[in-house]
Formats: sequence, structure tokens, C-alpha cells
Amino acid sequence: MENRKKEKASSLRWKILRNALLPHPSPSNQDENSEMGIKQISRRTTHGFNFIPSHILNDDDSNECDVCVCYTLPIPCTLQLFLKQRVENHADLSDFEICNRYNIDNTGLVCNWPSEDVLAHYCISHSDMFRSKKVIELGSGYGLAGFVIAAVTEASEVVISDGNPQVVNYTQRNIETNRGAFGDTIVKSMMLHWDQEEVLNIADTFDIIVASDCTFFKDFHRGLAGIVKKLLSKSGSSEAIFLSPKRGDSLDLFLEVVRESGLHFSITENYDTEVSKRHEGFLNVEDKDSWPSYEKGHCYPLLIRITL
Repeated sequence: MENRKKEKASSLRWKILRNALLPHPSPSNQDENSEMGIKQISRRTTHGFNFIPSHILNDDDSNECDVCVCYTLPIPCTLQLFLKQRVENHADLSDFEICNRYNIDNTGLVCNWPSEDVLAHYCISHSDMFRSKKVIELGSGYGLAGFVIAAVTEASEVVISDGNPQVVNYTQRNIETNRGAFGDTIVKSMMLHWDQEEVLNIADTFDIIVASDCTFFKDFHRGLAGIVKKLLSKSGSSEAIFLSPKRGDSLDLFLEVVRESGLHFSITENYDTEVSKRHEGFLNVEDKDSWPSYEKGHCYPLLIRITL
């Protein structure tokens, strides 16, 4: 049984990496080449909710694998975050080897996913709830939401965590780059595998857990529910805030595991006027150019609140 589970997870990771590993035709025209470079960071830079405006900087310090993306936070006093990220479609076999070694997926290296953008927007809109709180982001990828919480909410501490050591390396470098934006908030990176048993130093610690689009891989559901239960503070009104599309039955199955774990949850579909407005626009047949592949079940993140 265990071997079949590993086989299934490995198969999923191959599918994720396949497009990145296959060669792509190179345009002969230099202008086309330049334009492709701008678009390379992610197909979802243009096809997403785009609440946090971003653009790629010309950065002499970046290598051919990385770019520096400037995110301009939509708050009264303009604030920018600078995050080094992997260019899209750049992967090699070592990525896959790391996935197998740590039993993780590779999606955190691909791009900032649309649900992460919505989570960052939600955190800005509800910044008061984070003030003076200890917060951790799970499965952060590049951690846009975690960085936003650190920069604008006056949280006491923000931990940006992922199970992929490559992702954690990017996060640590980006923390150092943006240190001046965090004020008095303590910001840390952490490698955290949801199945790891020993979390004694951070168990029963966090007032708020945030995560986006972390419920897709069914093999990880039990570990994810378990780590939420371990990390939430048992004193006060702690909670986990997830933004996740349904993605077939994956979200429903995760919530079944949450219930079996003795946790409580609520689901809200219409939780933000602007998110709902953009969602309706994407569904509009006449507006399909803005996100051609948009489909509610796979793209629209529901708000899940989980408590002890």
C-alpha cells in the first residue's frame, strides 16, 4: 500500500515537471525573445486575479534561472516587495530528485499561484486580525501572503514555511532583501514537512495559520490537517485561514479529514466583494480573454476557516 502511494505521488510530480523539462522552441526574433522573457515568470501573471500588481525587474545579480519580481502593495502608503523567483519552465532533474527525497511536490517553485494572490489581498483587507499575532504560512511557495502579512499588519511574528528546501532558500534570501519593510515584526523562514513528528518547538504556538491552494494533493491531506492541529495555539481564539479552489473532490476530501481529526471548519463562498466581482467577470463569456481557461471549480478559491 505504501509503495502504491509513493508511486502515485511520484507520477503526479512527473506531470508537474514535464512541461518544464521538455524543450521549447526559441524565437529567432530578438524582440520576441525579449517579450518571452517578460512573460516567462508565469502564465498566471496575466491570467489571475492580479490584486497585487507586479513586474519583473532588470536585475544584474539574477542568474538565468531566477528573476526579481517587484510587487507593489495596494495600500495608502506605497510599499514594494522584491522577491527572487524561478523563471517559468526552468526545471531540471534535481528538482524531481528533491521532491522524491522529501516526499513533496514541486508546485511552490513554479510561480505565485492565483489563490496566493487572493490570500495576500484578503490579508491586506483584514490586516487588523493579524496585529500582534503569531502567524505561520504553510506550503508557502514564494510566500507572497506571508511577506504581505509581515509588511502591513503589525503581526508580532511571521513564519513562512514550506517542505521544499529550494523554496525555503528563496524565502530566506527574500527575507534578507526586504528586511526594511517589516518594522518590528519578526520574520523567519522554516522548512516544515507536514508529516514530521517533531514540532515541539513550534507546537501550540500560532494564533493564525494561513495557506493557499494546499489541498490539491490527496496524499498530503492527513499530514496537513495534523500539522494545523499541532500548530494552532490552544489558548485564545486561534484559527487557520485557507483559500482553496474545490479542484474536483480534493477540497471535500480534505475537509472530511479535518472533521475526522476533531477540528471544526466553515466554508464561505462570497467573502470579499472585489474577489466576487472579478470572479463574475472571468465567468462572463465576453470577457474570456482576461483568463481563457477560467473555471470556477479549479480557479475560484473558497474561504475555509479551521478551528480547534
